[in-house]
This record gives sequence, C-alpha cells and structure tokens, in this order.
Amino acid sequence: MSDASLAPLTTLGLGGPAATLVTAADASEIVEAVRLADATGQPLLVLAGGSNVVVADQGFRGTVVLVRSGGVVASRRGDAIEATVQAGHDWDALVAEAVAEGWSGLECLSGIPGSTGATPIQNVGAYGAEVAETLIDVTVYDRVADQVVQLSAAECGFGYRHSTFKETDRYVVLSVRFRLTPQRESQPLRYGELTRVLGVPAGGTAPLGDVRDAVLALRRGKGMVLDPDDPDTRSVGSFFTNPVLDPAVFAELEARLPEAPPRWEGADGRVKTSAAWLIERAGFRRGYGRDGVAISTKHTLALTNRGDGTTAALLSLAEEIVAGVRDAFGVTLVPEPRLVGVDFSSVPA
Repeated sequence: MSDASLAPLTTLGLGGPAATLVTAADASEIVEAVRLADATGQPLLVLAGGSNVVVADQGFRGTVVLVRSGGVVASRRGDAIEATVQAGHDWDALVAEAVAEGWSGLECLSGIPGSTGATPIQNVGAYGAEVAETLIDVTVYDRVADQVVQLSAAECGFGYRHSTFKETDRYVVLSVRFRLTPQRESQPLRYGELTRVLGVPAGGTAPLGDVRDAVLALRRGKGMVLDPDDPDTRSVGSFFTNPVLDPAVFAELEARLPEAPPRWEGADGRVKTSAAWLIERAGFRRGYGRDGVAISTKHTLALTNRGDGTTAALLSLAEEIVAGVRDAFGVTLVPEPRLVGVDFSSVPA
C-alpha cells in the first residue's frame, strides 16, 4: 500500500504517510518484507502497536512493516512456565492471559499498550517490575547476517529503559520467550504506591488478579490506559525517562531545592529521580499546552494530542519542557519514545 497514513497506527494519532506499507501476519512474512526493503535499499520502519513512537508530520519515505503476528505457546519446564509469544501479540492481552492462567511475573506490567515484540526494545517497566526479569531470550531476524537467531537476555544488554535494540536497527524482533512462575500469588511487590493500595508490606505478595486490578486502576488514574473517549490517553505514555544521576550530580540537585527530590538508589551507585517531579517544579502544570497538544491533565510525564495537534507542535512543547527543567535544575530530560523522521537536537546543550 502506498501513501497510507501512519497516524491511525499510533497511540498519539500523529504522523504523515508511509511511502510503502506492508502488513506481515507472521514471522516469515516479517522476514520477507524486511529482506525486500533491504534488497531495494529502502529505509525501514517496523511498527506494531505504535505506542512508543513519534512520527514526523511528513511521514516516512520508506517501507513500513506493520507487524500483525500473534499467538502464545506455553509449556511447563520444571518448576516454571515457558511462554513463547509472537512479536505482534498485544502485550496487555498476554498479561491478562498470564493472570488468568496463574502464571506469575507479568502482573505489575498490566495495562501497558503496544505489542509484545516492543517490550524488550526499551526494557518496558512499571510499578517495580521490568520485562528483563522474566525474559529468557528473543528470536530476531539479523539483517546483517541475513538469518534468524536467538539472543539471550544477557545478550540484550538490558538497563533502565534500555537494551541493545535501542542502539542498532540490525535486529527485528520476531518472538519473545518468558519464564513465569506457576502460582496465583504475585512476585514480591516493591513499588510503594502499589503496596499501599494493596495493603501489603514492601516485598510482600498479593493475588495476581488483585495486583492486576490495582495496577490498572492506578494507570487509569494517570491516563495511562488507552481509552478512545479520554484524550489524556492519546499519548506515548511517559514522554521522558526518569533521570539517573551520579551521586555528586544528585547532591548538587538537592542543594538547589528547598525540598528533597524523590530518589531511588541504583545497584551501580547512581540515583534515579522523578522526571514528573522536576517538570512540575519547573513550573509546567498539568493541562499546559498550545496548538492542539498539551501535558496530560492527569500526569505530567504524558504529552498528549488533544485531537488537532501535530508532531511539530508536540516536539516544540517537549523541547520547552526540557529547556525549562535544565534551566531550573541543571538536569537534561531525555525522550523515551522512538522519534521517526524528527530532530530533537534543537534543544541547546
């Protein structure tokens, strides 16, 4: 298909047309489409749920492979359940199935929009859990070697909202294999907001269904569960990652503030703080915006298309926020979604 609009294929509802749009229904069709694009020298964009991508108003002048593969194959392996999930399978549908079947490990990641194949790319995480904690390996098409290979979790280079896949377009995810625990209780819960809602201590557990319901309720309250009737959900979720700072830099930040910023100690000695907290204290209120785009009325980290926005307007708002936070606190926020055909480098260093 030529000149098909990409806007309806993204949760933002923004983006111009693709020169060529190819729908791939299974792994073999994904590989075939990517090989053809590479053979003809076409720029390539692999798109599935469209929940973590910002596409230029001018669109993408290349081949977009729309991943629509699906399916879960699960089996017992010793004391664990191993589930192989196709890249285009809806992520929250997988989490719902795991909770219903009594497979523990994904429950804190309920309500996250997008496809399963996208989750290892940014090491999706929420409410104290990350995909890396349950992932065994990823089956990918290696565009350089022209072959399908498996990458172990160690080979994926996982970090906070990061993986090897964010550093290169060499690999196209075809399926993901997870190791889950056959039990009706959750994994130990570490996120304070969630444990308070559930009434359990840090490190405690709760029934899978209760955890899923609590996470969904928390996410809905922040506009982070897709709802066509709620413009606050017309976003990519969190637009910025939480800053991870060296201890000396964090100490400088603390010294500039009349109140202590949130902090989470990392295993590497660095300190993570809250991007939303910094944005709010830099003077950006919920609902602030212009030109058809705005900060969500429910959560400062979400930048939303109110229905008549453009990608250019959204990025202009994002750049204003980055500049404001940097000027106020000396911390530079980094966008979390993939930016396609757009330049975010106009923010001064």
